[in-house]
Amino acid sequence: MLDTEPDLSKSLFSHIDFTSGAVAAVSGGSDSTALLLLLKHHLDRTAPATKLLAVTIDHGLRPDSAAEAQAVAKLCATYGISHRIMTWSDPKPSTGLPAAAREARYRLLAEAAQAEGIRLILTGHTADDQAETVLMRQAREEGLARDDGREFAEMAGRGLAGMAPATLYGWREWIVRPLLDTRRSALRDFLRREHVGWADDPTNIDEAFERPRVRAALAGESAEYIEGTLVLAGQAAAERRQLGVGAADLIHRFGSQPAIGLIRLDPRLLSAGEERAAVYALRILLATTGGIAFLPDQARSETLFGKLKAGFLCATLSRTVVDSRRAGIFLRREMRGLPTAAAVIDDTLWDGRRHITLNNSSGALLIAPFGAAAAKRLTPGEGKTPPSLMRAALAAEPALWQAGDCLGLPGESRAPKAVEARPVVAPFARFLPSFDLAPARAVAGLIGAAPVPSLPFSGHSAG
Repeated sequence: MLDTEPDLSKSLFSHIDFTSGAVAAVSGGSDSTALLLLLKHHLDRTAPATKLLAVTIDHGLRPDSAAEAQAVAKLCATYGISHRIMTWSDPKPSTGLPAAAREARYRLLAEAAQAEGIRLILTGHTADDQAETVLMRQAREEGLARDDGREFAEMAGRGLAGMAPATLYGWREWIVRPLLDTRRSALRDFLRREHVGWADDPTNIDEAFERPRVRAALAGESAEYIEGTLVLAGQAAAERRQLGVGAADLIHRFGSQPAIGLIRLDPRLLSAGEERAAVYALRILLATTGGIAFLPDQARSETLFGKLKAGFLCATLSRTVVDSRRAGIFLRREMRGLPTAAAVIDDTLWDGRRHITLNNSSGALLIAPFGAAAAKRLTPGEGKTPPSLMRAALAAEPALWQAGDCLGLPGESRAPKAVEARPVVAPFARFLPSFDLAPARAVAGLIGAAPVPSLPFSGHSAG
């Protein structure tokens, strides 16, 4: 049931761990303003020493945006809440503006959190926002249903789950949405009782954009319709979690990494009797190996899976070479499209696959693919994995170079210790919804990526 009780703070925050503090994203609209005041009330009662920072992102897209940010600053001063304004000063794209603004918003919120040593960001997304999100995705996916029923069935289990209650951003900060079961009307009633106003963003009713169009369509619907939409979203979320759990189990059982950059799948995966989960696991591993942020096409992945069952093959999908032979099914990054040589820069993502950390001055170090010539000089250890495959995988790995000489792979004894190149789970490296924790953890363990930070919930699941 949707949460419409007068004292919302009793039920919204009790399960959240505020040990590191909290950043509240506050635009000045009703939802985020109510979030901030309810959170302040909760922390004053339960943990008054908790660090609370309100952050307003000024996207610079409207003449009134700066004044609205200052209004939030004034409200925060009234309640004794620390506040910071972050400005999106980058050039604005001519297309895809809502998506670019959303990406900038999360990036700036994360920067503010990192500056304060906080790992928790709270946003004011409501049940109304969730219903809009689900209906937007449903509208997009109905076209897929007409073209390919299999694709739609798969997307229905993932996309129609809507926004997750928690999403890990950049593998570091948790973005939590505690209002997903709360109606906007209940939040506005709360603000009216507190005699607190809010700003109405005119872009929220500008039907040139998709979300305002859906919002306008929902305005005439009953509470029962919206709640029914959210029930369907909950069912889709449960299916998505279960699919992820199944995929994670298969990765644990049949996946291994015989060499850096090389994943081996036991052929028994093909006959494990869980084909939907197996295809999902394959898609995640393909994207991870290729350094792609999005999973490969469902239909093409199913076709590849069918060909693997039919016999040995060598194919490429999502920048990943799939080499099936008697020794197993091997995945490695193809050599085409690898990054060119560039200076080593701290805290960057190389080829979508490796997080580069620079521990001290790199001098004139460059980072570039190891290359086939250097890989041929290596003598892989004994084992069941064909040495040619191990060398091919290593050739696509990032190596350190100086004055035209290869100094080796980061972590090798002869390579400079100043640089670390740690694997990342590419499809979840930027945004990891809590729905997908199981497969993300399984792949991270398989490839040696950093562990997934613990959920910021005490005794509750975020799925």
